[in-house]
Amino acid sequence: MSGVQTRTITHDDAEMRIDRWLRKEFPHLTQGRIEKMCRKGELRVDGGRVKPNARLEYGQKVRIPPLSEADSQPAPVALRKINKSDTKMIQDCVLWKDEHIIALNKPPGLPSQGGSGQGERHVDGLAEALKFGYKEKPKLVHRLDKDTSGLLLLARTPRVARALSEALRHRNVRKIYWAAVAGQPSPKAGSIKYGLLKAPGRGQRGEGEKMQCIHPRDVATTEGAKRSHTDYAIQDTAGTRMTWVALVPITGRTHQLRAHMAEIGHPIVGDGKYGGSSSENAGDGWGAGVGGEISRKLHLHARTLIIEHPIKKEMITLQAPLPEHMQRTWDYVGWNVDHAPLDPFNMDDDRS
Repeated sequence: MSGVQTRTITHDDAEMRIDRWLRKEFPHLTQGRIEKMCRKGELRVDGGRVKPNARLEYGQKVRIPPLSEADSQPAPVALRKINKSDTKMIQDCVLWKDEHIIALNKPPGLPSQGGSGQGERHVDGLAEALKFGYKEKPKLVHRLDKDTSGLLLLARTPRVARALSEALRHRNVRKIYWAAVAGQPSPKAGSIKYGLLKAPGRGQRGEGEKMQCIHPRDVATTEGAKRSHTDYAIQDTAGTRMTWVALVPITGRTHQLRAHMAEIGHPIVGDGKYGGSSSENAGDGWGAGVGGEISRKLHLHARTLIIEHPIKKEMITLQAPLPEHMQRTWDYVGWNVDHAPLDPFNMDDDRS
């Protein structure tokens, strides 16, 4: 029998159900055994009892009771063959790399990792094609939503993965997103501090979990709600119809930017989950659809990432070009990416 184990949840495993996470880590465990561990309180997360369908969060500590020799066998390493087109696609996404880190410009529609309904084609699986001479594939240290494009970091060694995860956990990374939103927010720059609470989705395109915004004054008294903070700044406008905004997630909650912008009446263009036709839109239309020649794909892009290199201890600034559908929108309305400041929230930075 193995002894009691305590494991800390990484970015890669955040949002997974605990029963699925356990079967990934210990493939010989049966669902019945996992459910029994939960019923008896042997399996605990941050010291508390959990149900088999509980979702894990980054940084949580999972207590695993002693397992039999058979149950504690590690998961077998499954080598997936990646076809030539997928190999070329994911290698073409590489924006920058050195011997420690790989930075990708993730295309929209490609999940960061596997999960419910995501299939086998995702960045984590395709990372086998990003070894570039190393024995092990690089490891994701954070994620983007499937339909969000832009900068995604992978660590090439366990040491770097730990360092980057720690930097992300302590918010020692500057992440700036670009989005096109319906209408024109007022004031031109501000902060959104609604708390977020997981709630069931609704509507034909909103199946699954959604995040519900909770007024800041009610977060402390709402079970499950978490404080959340987003800063925004207007970059340019297309009249009152649509606005180019820069967004900085001060906290890193699920769907935070999408839920926050929809809550203030300016859903991100193309966001069917948070900007359905019944959603409030302070612009000229309804929800996240602005009509005309504008693509219906989500207009949210992880544009800039500024971080201290965990080994070389020098600052790295990375920028990812817009995906094709967003660049078409920018061209259509006459927005010029070359005139945008590196960090619109830093008044000392001016590229114009």
